[in-house]
Amino acid sequence: MKPFAALFAELDASASTAHKVDAMQRYFARTPAADAAWAAYFLAGGKPRQAVPSAVLRASACEAAGIDDWLFDACYQAVGDLAETIAHVLPLHEEGVDARCNEGAARTGLAEWIEQRLLPLRAESPAGQADALRAFWRTLDHDEAFLLVKLIGGAFRVGVSKLLVQRALAQVAGIDAKLVAQRMMGYTDARAAPTPARYAALLAAHDARQPSDGGQPYPFFLAHQLDIAAGEFDARLGPCGDWLVEWKYDGIRAQAVKRAGRVWLWSRGEELVGEAFPDAAKPLATLSDGTVLDGELLVWPEGAAQPAPFALLQKRLNRKTIGAKLLADAPARFVAYDLLEDGGTDLRALPQSERRARLEARLRDTAVMLSPLLQATDWPAYARLREQSRERGVEGLMLKHRSAAYGSGRTKADGTWWKWKIDPMTADGVLVYAQAGHGRRASVYTDYTFAVWSRTPRDAQEAQAVVDAIGRGEPVPDIAAGALALVPFAKAYSGLTDEEFARIDRVIREHTVDRFGPVRTVKPSLVFELGFEGIARSPRHKSGIAVRFPRMLRIRDDKPLHEADTLESLRELLEGAG
Repeated sequence: MKPFAALFAELDASASTAHKVDAMQRYFARTPAADAAWAAYFLAGGKPRQAVPSAVLRASACEAAGIDDWLFDACYQAVGDLAETIAHVLPLHEEGVDARCNEGAARTGLAEWIEQRLLPLRAESPAGQADALRAFWRTLDHDEAFLLVKLIGGAFRVGVSKLLVQRALAQVAGIDAKLVAQRMMGYTDARAAPTPARYAALLAAHDARQPSDGGQPYPFFLAHQLDIAAGEFDARLGPCGDWLVEWKYDGIRAQAVKRAGRVWLWSRGEELVGEAFPDAAKPLATLSDGTVLDGELLVWPEGAAQPAPFALLQKRLNRKTIGAKLLADAPARFVAYDLLEDGGTDLRALPQSERRARLEARLRDTAVMLSPLLQATDWPAYARLREQSRERGVEGLMLKHRSAAYGSGRTKADGTWWKWKIDPMTADGVLVYAQAGHGRRASVYTDYTFAVWSRTPRDAQEAQAVVDAIGRGEPVPDIAAGALALVPFAKAYSGLTDEEFARIDRVIREHTVDRFGPVRTVKPSLVFELGFEGIARSPRHKSGIAVRFPRMLRIRDDKPLHEADTLESLRELLEGAG
């Protein structure tokens, strides 16, 4: 545990990519395989199920520290991270008191901690979990206690990408990082624990695990966001005839693997999702063995001209069983747009145009849907097609260069895919609630709730009366009776600079009218333009509307409060989105 805690602290303190890779390389080179297997799992993004509820962690920390709940909560609000708060409040060990226990803990490896101590906690009663936590904490220093809570709570995260982990492992093994990336697909699936054998397979000097072994997928090739002004396409991208253009679907990226008479469906998050999409997997069973397709999982009813909104697809996620009603209400299909393996042969080095031709031939006379290619005479014509995206239920266009190979991750070394997404939907909302952020923003109010008017204010005076009532802490009037009120509809915490967050933080502190735990009610004074990718009806929200991926685009200092948007304008967006 101690070496991994030291690595975590070193990675967390560094902003240098080269230093992080070097630190991981040194750790893996000197660490036993059992511990290194778990370290690679966590560093690459693996997250086992939470072993102990947060409430038990908090209560145990308060008891160990001898403090009341309110003081812990105040510390948590200031620190912004549960594990860091617990590590800070736990009593420090007096020198020599627990030396023997600490020495034993230092010799206990990461694998033993996870497999013999942490994972069994799930089966313990809350009292048994609390006893175990107190025993653990008596043997650990600050950094180890911090790491332990991160691992127990399923919130382990450090500033390294999976790509950096693969580079470090490749340096240890003396092999190509792309080979490590391929072998690592599925390594962080929580249903298969990392073992010394799996770790050794990552570092094998020769390709001991061919893609044809089992349902192993390939690393996903990711597209870059296209931000080019109109009129610059020919200069930046060349003739449109050099590109294959498709719709960008709003679904779940997936790979379909057909080998040994079985079909595996892998999400981009490296999770097996076939159990949640048996109807999408069924047509894939007719493919010949040794076929791997890249594509999209979508809800697409039979006979429909376009896919259903993403909100319907979400109902299929994270379910162990899919009932007949859900299968009927939200039928799923896999839409293929690339062929990565054919007849057991890896095709990723072939040009995009050749892979596409082979894909069309492979899917001919099958029930597997093929993503259609779009045809236009020039870039302005493609721009006009892109403008139809929302009415077609897609996010925009995908541009794939004809000569591009299928790379790994988001890289331009093997060619280029561009995603040319439509501009986000926008609405002007009023800031009404705020909460402090987390991590380095724990002392700054950065998480905001925004509201729109229940109806259009008659004038600025009527709107100001509502603002003044909020400032006096009066209850919200009944909008069903036609009263004017601000109705919350979205939460956002991204899109502003640090300087803008600091400015808003000052406004929030000056205009706070009430507090509910960490949340402050703010007297309205600011309007923000919000952008979001989608909008849907939601009976769970008071506004009756939910927006997808909201973010702040800008502060509307030019717009008075009474000119912010209304519920009616959100409904118009909803109707326009179909």
